Amino acid sequence: MPELPEVETTRRGIAPHCEGQTIDRIKVRNGSLRWPVPSDLAARMEGQVIRTVERRAKYLFLNLDHGTAIIHLGMSGSLRIIIDDTPALTHDHIDLVLRSGAILRFNDPRRFGCWLWSDSATTHPLIANLGPEPLSPEFSGRMLFRLSRSKNTPVKSFIMDSHVVVGVGNIYANEALFKAGIHPRRKAGRISLDRYHRLAEAIRETLSAAILMGGTTLRDFVNSDGKPGYFAQSLLVYGRTGSPCPECEAPLKEIRMSGRSTVYCTRCQR
Repeated sequence: MPELPEVETTRRGIAPHCEGQTIDRIKVRNGSLRWPVPSDLAARMEGQVIRTVERRAKYLFLNLDHGTAIIHLGMSGSLRIIIDDTPALTHDHIDLVLRSGAILRFNDPRRFGCWLWSDSATTHPLIANLGPEPLSPEFSGRMLFRLSRSKNTPVKSFIMDSHVVVGVGNIYANEALFKAGIHPRRKAGRISLDRYHRLAEAIRETLSAAILMGGTTLRDFVNSDGKPGYFAQSLLVYGRTGSPCPECEAPLKEIRMSGRSTVYCTRCQR
């Protein structure tokens, strides 16, 4: 599933081709996504100018003069810019045809993504109650400490809760907890302020590094080779079960938490 760095890289990849462009027409080949594509989406968007392309959590906003298209990539979705005559494939469900001649094409084999419409995106039910962005000034160790008091939930589940902070998916939660030296099963309410300061910084560092790596793949958003996929990263613990810990060389251990792979060091994380 695309996580925050993948979605941010998508935003950076498509924005230069979309911002300032007029939408000539919209072609919906299959509107049966996670939620049905609004039947009046074309009527609302055609003829309008895309002013900005923004990201909130894992949602992308196409901000027009009157309203916003809200896009989520779901589990398998991708967006790419078509500037030649590449034909649509089986899972290319939506084309946004721009006056420049370019096409913003949405591909989603599992159809768990969405294209929705809102007159005010920030008040949409999917957006209104989200926590702060992890790279924003609002996010801090003190905030995590305050929200965690009296919580018995494991800290990994706590930081993956989008009402606490957005965009900390499974891969990046594993990595940040390792960098901060915190056991993923430790109760959120039993972690000190100092350790939450370290965890907040680890989250920022992990996501910033992943976004920076994604910046080298922006060319992949143009034409038929445009499915970004996961970045080639040097992950410290995720996917490295049984390998030596990068710090102490003890074998990394894997457990399942809420059905997700959780990898950690039994010595370095407590």
